Amino acid sequence: MVRNQIILILFLFVSTFNYPLFAKETNPTIAEIKKASDEAVMLMKENKFEKSLIKSRYALQQAIVLKNDNLIATCYNTIAANFDGLSEYEKAFYYYKKGLSYANKTNNNELKNWLYNNLGNIYCFDKKEYATGIAYYKKSLEYSSKIGDSTQIVFTNLNISWAYFDIGSFKKGLPYLQLVNKYHNKFGDKSTIVALNMLNGMYYGHLSNIPKASMYFEKAIQLGNKGEEKSDLSLAHQEYSNFLIKNKSYKKAYENLALYNSITAVINNEEKLKKANVAGINLQLDEYKREIDNMETKYKTDQQLLINKQNKNIQVSVIIISSLLLLLILSYFFYQNTSLKQKNKLKDVQSKIQQNIINASINGQETERKKIASFLHDNISALLSTAGLHLSVATSKNNHLSEEIIKTKAILEEAHDKVRDLSHELLPSLLARFGLFYALQDLCEKNSNSVIHFEYSSSLATKTRFNEEFEMKMYFIITELLNNIIKHSQAKIAKVNLHEEDNQLIIHIYDNGKGFDSKNFDVIEGFGLNQIRARISNMNGEFSIQSKLDTETSIKIKVPILQTA
Repeated sequence: MVRNQIILILFLFVSTFNYPLFAKETNPTIAEIKKASDEAVMLMKENKFEKSLIKSRYALQQAIVLKNDNLIATCYNTIAANFDGLSEYEKAFYYYKKGLSYANKTNNNELKNWLYNNLGNIYCFDKKEYATGIAYYKKSLEYSSKIGDSTQIVFTNLNISWAYFDIGSFKKGLPYLQLVNKYHNKFGDKSTIVALNMLNGMYYGHLSNIPKASMYFEKAIQLGNKGEEKSDLSLAHQEYSNFLIKNKSYKKAYENLALYNSITAVINNEEKLKKANVAGINLQLDEYKREIDNMETKYKTDQQLLINKQNKNIQVSVIIISSLLLLLILSYFFYQNTSLKQKNKLKDVQSKIQQNIINASINGQETERKKIASFLHDNISALLSTAGLHLSVATSKNNHLSEEIIKTKAILEEAHDKVRDLSHELLPSLLARFGLFYALQDLCEKNSNSVIHFEYSSSLATKTRFNEEFEMKMYFIITELLNNIIKHSQAKIAKVNLHEEDNQLIIHIYDNGKGFDSKNFDVIEGFGLNQIRARISNMNGEFSIQSKLDTETSIKIKVPILQTA
């Protein structure tokens, strides 16, 4: 073995002398990279997303070589915009964030304006995190004002008013809408005229000014039918339908709801077709993402290797002799330790694989839970609402209702309520809208009854928000623990306490039930404690249980807080 290593060292010695002392590499020019980036933008505008992504990847790779922050940010923005066009919003969000991190190192206020605006769109209309989204819009407005882009100022003001109206804050959104109404004819864009009329309809609908609201909604729909903004047209039908239902115009409401559903279906089919076209050859989107993510690291690694080799060759006469002697001495010890290290490495790999399997299973469950809840809310609930509208229209025309129709209506209402309840159970609306602490307080109140009382306390404000995924994981962990108390503990009092310490969330759950042998809880069936421990471990947290038979049980969780992006 040692003899083989000596031969290997001699081979490396010869190879080192044969390597050129000063490797040369021709870097691309800024003009060449900008040309490639511009071509990627043009391909994206023509809906040739696959070709645009390939061209953007090439431009990004060259921009990283030049360490040009402005070009890197521009390429990331183009990549994100491609994913936006493919309705891959999580990937778009990721690359907009990457682009913004580089744009903030430059003086390119125009690019910052677009990145903040695009991130605001995703926060508001995809993540439904309106407070964060509005903050990004206002930052975009700040940069568009700096560069004096009146068109972008009008556009961003429209987005801000839309976001406020979506959450019912009409008073806050009105000043932004008034500015758009004032300057849209001069600086506006035909692509936003449908949305502008829809927002005016929403505002006058809020004021119960039926004639004006109807006029704006119908104008939005008329302009939408003439233009190409299918998404805004579908939303105009939806908002008009909501307005008509509020004013008991059920027949017309149903007609607009049906048009909304049909246009939305067309949009969804077009998005699926775009994705299908991109997945045609070897450009799988997740593969593309991994390649882009590794690009900077790979370039830095390659550059460092090149520098190391150059330095090594400059000092070759000294380094090779000393390295040869050192390697001869160490080779024996290395060989002796190899077997032990391999065994330890194998154990670590097996442990990591087992942990990854558990975590993948848990993450998959949470993802499916979110998907099913979204499907129930957005599809089944909508179908039941449409059926209810059918019956409402029919009953409004018929003074004498048969018993079968009355029962059918009641059954539909009950089905709608059950679907809604199931959707909220899978992903509680309180958790999505108001956060972890509000949802936990409500959970304790709902689980309390004459048999067991849950006491909730927290040193953090109820309105405190963390990262959406972090909140969801912690909510379902605590829900599982409370379910265990209800099913197994026979307790009369249970307490849930939360507080923050050193940027860590500390959760203490206590019950005065019959307890169990915490030393042997690994073998207890049905408690789900192993899965909970795996989740906490995956979040770099700590999980401990103190319990004995016929005594109280105390559970403590300490996990690093993941803040909102």
